[in-house]
Amino acid sequence: MRAAAGITTIMTTDALRRLLVWLSPAFPTGGFAYSHGLEWAVEDGSVRDEATLTAWVEDVLAHGAGRCDAILLHHAHAAADDALPGLCALGVAAAFGRERRLETVAQGNAFVRAASVWGGARIARLAELNAPYPIAVGAACADHDIAADAAAPAYLQAFAASLISAAVRLVPLGQTSGLRVLAAQEPVVGAVAAEAAEAGLDELGGACLRSDIAALRHETQETRLFRT
Repeated sequence: MRAAAGITTIMTTDALRRLLVWLSPAFPTGGFAYSHGLEWAVEDGSVRDEATLTAWVEDVLAHGAGRCDAILLHHAHAAADDALPGLCALGVAAAFGRERRLETVAQGNAFVRAASVWGGARIARLAELNAPYPIAVGAACADHDIAADAAAPAYLQAFAASLISAAVRLVPLGQTSGLRVLAAQEPVVGAVAAEAAEAGLDELGGACLRSDIAALRHETQETRLFRT
């Protein structure tokens, strides 16, 4: 992957505070309930320690849902209100399998309901739709003058942290191991965010096949703690 381009974004204190709140694990999107297929990967043995988790999360960010979500976030940020329905439909179609669609739409709709406290025309429009999570975040950030160049890496970092939190509980791993995995994702997050800023919608798609298989297998997994 090419090196991340330098991004300098000036944000107001209010904008930074909102971004931190919206992407906090305490924000009520229900993100703690989803493992993005990791639950099956742990049972299968594909993710079993710090090294395999590091590789798994990096691949999901760079070649799977992370990259696609960052592209969708940028386009939602730039979209006019009347373009949002078509973009939402594309975001739903890009989610691989039933559980991935559940994950992105359930979290997106929950985000829209919670973020509506702050108001905004795009968020109000999304309340009438099934909004994939990255589209909801991108639209809210546009409503409140939070630059996409700041929102995309923050979103990716939060996504990586959510995956790692699930793995810490499932493998199990210690908190320090989880933090080392998260720290290792920083250059990946920067590179994916920079690439997504320049990508068109025709570049949506991925090659993270093991993760896609995990999402499908999880649907029939006998013992489950997570919804995906």
